[in-house]
Amino acid sequence: MNRALVVIDVQQSFRELPSWAQVSAPDIAERIVPLVEHARAAGHKVVWVLHSEPGSDTPFDPASGHVRLLPGLEPADGEPVLHKTSHNAFTTTNLGQLLTQWGVGGVDVAGIRTEQCVETTARLASDLGHDVRFVVDATATHPLRTADGSRVIPADQVIERTAAALQGRFASVVTVAEVLAS
Repeated sequence: MNRALVVIDVQQSFRELPSWAQVSAPDIAERIVPLVEHARAAGHKVVWVLHSEPGSDTPFDPASGHVRLLPGLEPADGEPVLHKTSHNAFTTTNLGQLLTQWGVGGVDVAGIRTEQCVETTARLASDLGHDVRFVVDATATHPLRTADGSRVIPADQVIERTAAALQGRFASVVTVAEVLAS
C-alpha cells in the first residue's frame, strides 16, 4: 500500500507562545526527522502542513515570519508544503486531492497539537477511507484546562486520552520505533 507521512504544524509559531514552556516534547523536530527519513527511503510521500491565520497579528499570521518549519526540518524537492487555516489538514488544503492523485491508501500522522490538529486530521483521514497510523510519540501538546476551568490536565494525560480515543476506531496508535521497524 502506498503511504504518506503528514507532518502537521511542527512550526516556529508554537515556540513563540508562552505555552511552549510546558510543551510535552520540546524535541518534536528531532522526533520527526527519523520518520521523514524512513518515509523517503521507503518511497512514501511526505507532506508538510503549516497552520496559518492571516491577519491575526499572532505568531500564526504569515506576516509574523513564524509560519515556518522548526529548525532541522526541510522539505525535499517535490514535497508539498500546505498552509491550512482549519484544525485538520484536509478542509482548507488540497491534501485529499494529492493523496488520491498519488494513490495513497495509508497515512501516518505526526506533529503539534496531539489532541487538536493531529487528532482531527487522523479522524478525517480515517473517515475518507485511509488506513491511519497515529505516531503518538511524534506528537506534542501542552497541559489543558478542563472545560469548567477548575483544574489542569497534564500533557501526558491529554496524549493518553487522545491515543485511547483513536485506537481501533480511527487509527492504529503506533510509536516512532514501530514505524521504523515496518
